[in-house]
Amino acid sequence: MIANLAAQFRDHPVATTLELGSVFVCFVLFVGVLALLTTGPPAETGTPWLALVVVGASFVLFWTALVPLYERTVGWS
Repeated sequence: MIANLAAQFRDHPVATTLELGSVFVCFVLFVGVLALLTTGPPAETGTPWLALVVVGASFVLFWTALVPLYERTVGWS
């Protein structure tokens, strides 16, 4: 598995980095939601929830708007 990942990284370093970064962001969002759910509803401010929503929205914006725009303008092979 590691050798396959290394070969993929040699062939397509940007795409592999984006994919692994996406897996990491999804993992962080999942753990963040679980951690915030265990603390219960926000007592005073919802800053941690807001931060989690901003990270999730940025992630979605990146993959649905910026990556296709990059593919159309610069090209991606």
